[in-house]
Amino acid sequence: MTAGAAAGAGAPTIAARLPAFPWDSLAGPAQLARQHPDGIVDLSVGTPVDPVPEVVRAALRAADDSPGYPATAGTAALREAAAGWLARRHEVSVDPAAVLPVIGTKEFIASLPTALGCGPGDIVAHPALAYPTYDVGARLAGARPVPAAGVFSLGPQRVSLLWLNSPANPTGQVLPAEHLRKVVSWARERGTVVACDECYLELGWDATPLSVLHPAACGGSHQGLLAVHSLSKRSNMAGYRAGFVTGDPALVAELLEIRKHAGLIVPAPVQAAMAAALADDVHADAQRARYADRRNRLWAAFQAAGWDIEESAGGLYLWATHPDLDCRASVQRLAEAGILVAPGEIYGPGGARHIRVALTATDERVDAAVSRLARLA
Repeated sequence: MTAGAAAGAGAPTIAARLPAFPWDSLAGPAQLARQHPDGIVDLSVGTPVDPVPEVVRAALRAADDSPGYPATAGTAALREAAAGWLARRHEVSVDPAAVLPVIGTKEFIASLPTALGCGPGDIVAHPALAYPTYDVGARLAGARPVPAAGVFSLGPQRVSLLWLNSPANPTGQVLPAEHLRKVVSWARERGTVVACDECYLELGWDATPLSVLHPAACGGSHQGLLAVHSLSKRSNMAGYRAGFVTGDPALVAELLEIRKHAGLIVPAPVQAAMAAALADDVHADAQRARYADRRNRLWAAFQAAGWDIEESAGGLYLWATHPDLDCRASVQRLAEAGILVAPGEIYGPGGARHIRVALTATDERVDAAVSRLARLA
């Protein structure tokens, strides 16, 4: 018997509340791109392709004999490394006790509305053009996802959770301090929790990203605020499922209690690897330089082939439009050249004419993309 049948005839299943998985719509273009004689150049999903830094792998190996249960709260070494990284690189001061490791930030983002007690009647706001998991997390909780601009017309309805993302996926927009301050002030007046997804915080190009926990953004108080950080991009650790959340100590303590009961624990060897990664800036600077080079080459190549680059001030993507093509037509034309990109409409209706181009391809594949784009110019 399925869960839906057990719930009774006509009762919607949880899956029925969810949209179609967006990447499934790329099956056709992906198959077409793979038919290119020199193989596909996959610039669709932003999955790291460069090696995991040796400092991270060494720490994982050193901790591989970990027979006991790890601490849900994380080791002291990990919490201190995370707090040290925020202070050293981003001028943010947090108590290590207010750092909570998570099993990859997608899991955390999808489950946060439920953990905060959101449900029917609650509103979860998110950017109009956004990573789809903000919307999905609201639906999983039974709450109502609403693009952030729409909350101002809701009248007295309370917004329980407001997501920010800077630098943003997919657009690469970097929110300035003034905007962050206004959002924080608006949320505090209404008792809204603000969660900022900052997984691209170290990848600012044409603007300097600022954490929502920076004094210039929050006035020195972390009340009602959460900042979510991932090591997938900074340290090529997507396969490790490694991230953390920090901010309001009371909120973090509440989340810790929930995760202890649910058994949501980052494995001990991964915690050791995270601590090593956060304590080392050399590998992160080297990876940033790789992405900067790929970004420059792809930006020039797409522009020469007729696409305009918009926003893209930070993060791992180029946000592009073609004057003669909507997003699906752009995807098709590029797939015919063996290049796979993401259609902008999967991030919201405002992306119907855009494509998202990931910088996460090897130098050899970027060279191949540049060559193929030159033939489209």
